[in-house]
Amino acid sequence: MSLLDSKVPEGDLAEKWTNHKFDMKLVNPNNKRRFSIIVVGTGLAGASAAASLAELGYKVKAFTHHDSPRRAHSIAAQGGINAAKNYTNDGDSVHRLFYDTIKGGDYRSREANVHRLAEVSVNIIDQATAQGVPFAREYGGLLDNRSFGGAQVSRTFYARGQTGQQLLLGAYSALMRQVGLGTIDLYPRQEMLEVVKKDDEACGIVVRDLVSGEVSSHSAHAVVLATGGYGNVYFLSTNAMMCNVTAAWRAHREGAFFANPCYTQIHPTCIPASDDFQCKLTLMSESLRNDGRIWVPTATDDQRPAGDIPESERDYYLERKYPAFGNLVPRDVASRNAKTVVDEGRGIGPLKNGVFLDFAEATARDGEDAIRSKYGNLFDMYERITGENPYERPMRIYPATHYTMGGLWVDYHLMTTVPGLYALGEANFSDHGANRLGASALMQGLADGYFVLPYTIGNFLAPRLGQDPVSTSDPVFARAEAAVEDRTKKWLSTKGTKSVDHYHRELGKMVWDGIGMARNRAGLEQALSDIPELEKEFHANVIVPGSAATLNQSLEKAGRVDDFFGLAKLMARDALEREESCGGHFRDEHQTEEGEAKRDDENFSHVAAWEFNGPDTAQTRHREELEFENVELTQRSYK
Repeated sequence: MSLLDSKVPEGDLAEKWTNHKFDMKLVNPNNKRRFSIIVVGTGLAGASAAASLAELGYKVKAFTHHDSPRRAHSIAAQGGINAAKNYTNDGDSVHRLFYDTIKGGDYRSREANVHRLAEVSVNIIDQATAQGVPFAREYGGLLDNRSFGGAQVSRTFYARGQTGQQLLLGAYSALMRQVGLGTIDLYPRQEMLEVVKKDDEACGIVVRDLVSGEVSSHSAHAVVLATGGYGNVYFLSTNAMMCNVTAAWRAHREGAFFANPCYTQIHPTCIPASDDFQCKLTLMSESLRNDGRIWVPTATDDQRPAGDIPESERDYYLERKYPAFGNLVPRDVASRNAKTVVDEGRGIGPLKNGVFLDFAEATARDGEDAIRSKYGNLFDMYERITGENPYERPMRIYPATHYTMGGLWVDYHLMTTVPGLYALGEANFSDHGANRLGASALMQGLADGYFVLPYTIGNFLAPRLGQDPVSTSDPVFARAEAAVEDRTKKWLSTKGTKSVDHYHRELGKMVWDGIGMARNRAGLEQALSDIPELEKEFHANVIVPGSAATLNQSLEKAGRVDDFFGLAKLMARDALEREESCGGHFRDEHQTEEGEAKRDDENFSHVAAWEFNGPDTAQTRHREELEFENVELTQRSYK
């Protein structure tokens, strides 16, 4: 085990980023065109990074496994994006956003990164507005704000329930402008299957064309991964089915440390599962908790319709337990409390697996038209899925896997432990600690892409002026392509009897049971026993029909699920060794008398970053010590 250097600059927290931008090496405008950069992923982080780098003059290759960058999963984000503009004049500031994010992450974030995020948040809104993102506006014409969990101010900018879509269209337009100018080469329907290194530095990638099956190599001076999170390890999640961990995991296998994999976020506001055959869950925006009140019957097994249950027999449990924040407590707190009341037998709905999100009071107070103007598209989506009208009866919600705070370890420059390999957005671990506050994912993705990486990557490239990228004829690329071909042949030659989806679903059940909303030693040890056994069966008995020379989704899934098996084992080990509760990582053995997460700051105030040592060897656990010079470590309270 070793201690990791985050490369956080010295000096006052509020001045670190400003001063460091001056101290970093620069590449002058004429020399930028001599450097080539690969960007994998075209969501908010990837599209904004590719567009910004190309605008500066770098030659960029952008890869997406979608048919269009507009299909990236960032499009699914609903509720909003945080920024410390203080338009509502309710006491917000850069420091308050910084503090709320540190506290919301249960004091497991790197202070310098979070403060930088809060600083550049104000620039993101200006950038997006200039691109034409149609943020909601209040009567005077200024951009409107609403509240989100974990904050007592209104700092969330939004475009109804389509904020991610609108922000992605803005970044996409900037990306495609550069494609039109010839500064970005766009490669759709390409899946990255290997990171290639030369002399221990990243020098390119190997991809497979998902339509033709062709395997090809691409080289560059630097590689940027912006490929999202790994929530689909649970099978049932709010993520799109194509979301996966493969790019990050293949980078991990090539030397990039994987940090805090046990930090997964369960979103409290999802439509409950309706049967055992679902492959995806649907998110209802956290913004609904502004006006919706969450409750369950006080009695167990109450079968009455919501309208027949009088106020005296309703338990508004979040308002009861957390009066200062009420229904706007952070996601991990809201999720665990929902699990508690359902486990007590007070769940509602046909399967008794949900809680009510009730808009009756807000509708009576503000009128249906006002509610419709705020949430109409979300209400329509809910009715299409459930057949229930949320204007007339409460929504049914329950927590589901949503976001992952763990990811590739990166330093202050967003570089992984492999020189020249960067990770942005949800693919890295850096800003959210053990729990992400709502409306902060879009903020981080765009901050990394628009305002951080374009500065920090120059510091790496400047000393390499005059060096050509490694040729794709170099043996390092041939070896990487051969590894891809060998894996492909292995999957196609395994003539088993069960589908990839079968094993993915079984793995997801194990991960949810053992590494879900609440973990304990017995469950984690059981997961570490059961997952490898299922993995062996998967390798021996999976069936992958078809060939590699055409579109073959079973082949795609086989590689992705194989990577999920490796990740799941690491998640369980990471959760087992972190003998504390913090944020989304809740150990039953470590809780306060009131059932809240109980941290162990003396022994676990650090990032756990895992080094890959080979497929049959346990990873090595490294540490980055977290230093808190500007916030006091306290028991997190939202009462």
